Amino acid sequence: MRTRTRTRALTTIALAALTLLAAAGAQAAEARALLLCADRVWTGDGKAHPGWAVLVVDGRVKEVGPLEAIGAPLETERISLPGKTLIPGLIDLHSHVLLHPYNETTWDDQVIKEQVEYRTLLAGKHAADTLQAGFTTLRDLGTEGANYADVGIKRAIEQGVVAGPRLLIATKAIVASFSYGPAERSYRPDMALPYGAQEATGIDEVTRAVREQSARGADWIKFYADYRTGVDGTSRPTFTLEEMQAMVAATHVTGRKVAVHASTDAAIRMAVLAGADTIEHGYGASEATFRLMKERGTAYVPTLTAPEAIGEYFQKHVRGGAPTPGMVDAARAFQLARKVGVVIGNGSDVGVFTHGTNARELEWMVRLGMTPVEALRAATSVAAGILGKGRELGTLAPGALADVVAVEGDPTADIAALRQVRFVMKGGKVYRRD
Repeated sequence: MRTRTRTRALTTIALAALTLLAAAGAQAAEARALLLCADRVWTGDGKAHPGWAVLVVDGRVKEVGPLEAIGAPLETERISLPGKTLIPGLIDLHSHVLLHPYNETTWDDQVIKEQVEYRTLLAGKHAADTLQAGFTTLRDLGTEGANYADVGIKRAIEQGVVAGPRLLIATKAIVASFSYGPAERSYRPDMALPYGAQEATGIDEVTRAVREQSARGADWIKFYADYRTGVDGTSRPTFTLEEMQAMVAATHVTGRKVAVHASTDAAIRMAVLAGADTIEHGYGASEATFRLMKERGTAYVPTLTAPEAIGEYFQKHVRGGAPTPGMVDAARAFQLARKVGVVIGNGSDVGVFTHGTNARELEWMVRLGMTPVEALRAATSVAAGILGKGRELGTLAPGALADVVAVEGDPTADIAALRQVRFVMKGGKVYRRD
């Protein structure tokens, strides 16, 4: 009897302790609640709502709506952001954190001369600058000769070693053998050059490359469907349709998606027929090819800022002046894709130009015909859908990850307001609060 009594007493004490721990946990959860109040809230679709607020609890959005209707816990911290608009964290679908502008160091010299360790540390700064600019998620499409450094950078960000956007990475990317850079014809034939991506030839090799990169940590697989391999230096398809189909099949069976660099109409069409999920650049696409993309559900990531940057570095282009041929091609393709109704996501090719100035891409989208709301959606809800993360990213809705940015003014009326970021939250943690 005494043993049973003692057991019951210990059980009662244990239950009491668990109750106290649960109460302490509930108090801690309440202490982690934040109420974000601004002049207006844009949730990722439609118009901005004046007088709304966002309640964040445990790293996720708990409630969004009129301030007076939100039931905030007692211990909620209130953050007031007068004169500002709250928007979902921005997404850039085409970045290279391991590159920096080519007017600082040419692409060849970055790949050949800069140590991978230096490039990796520099990428940490690039990531921090990008997060401060309101971009809370990046799809980073290739290390450009820095091996699998993006795997370590992603881990460092996830573990809080450095501040940066949420990364979805492509590791090395895949190119047809002898079709990328540094270009062999520019150097002595007896030199062993470090390559900007993983080379592969034939169905067996390209399939192996997909599997290797997937095993190393790639979230997406990227391959180059064309490059400057023509006898006169023009871009031509590099892989055969069968090789492209093999890469797509090997990727999709793992649940991953495929991003394809393609600028010529022939290569774009081949990549779409092979089952590519996104086409990057796409400057030479015809209307018929864009119609095929719409039919197949292939998204378009136009990287409009890259030709402008290249024009500034190498063709004496001045912003606001006459466009270069590359800029004309990019504008034509973008406007044609809009006309056809292809899904367009925001992706800038940042790294070619300065990290943290990613919003230049959205300004280009508006300049070429999108409304500010359409451009914002391309960088939030549409981009999240392309990533397959529409419930968690790109929206301010109950249950979504609490990626919240505040900008001065109203970006749904003037996209240039994105230049004036004043508050950044990623996953419920505040990284900027001016």
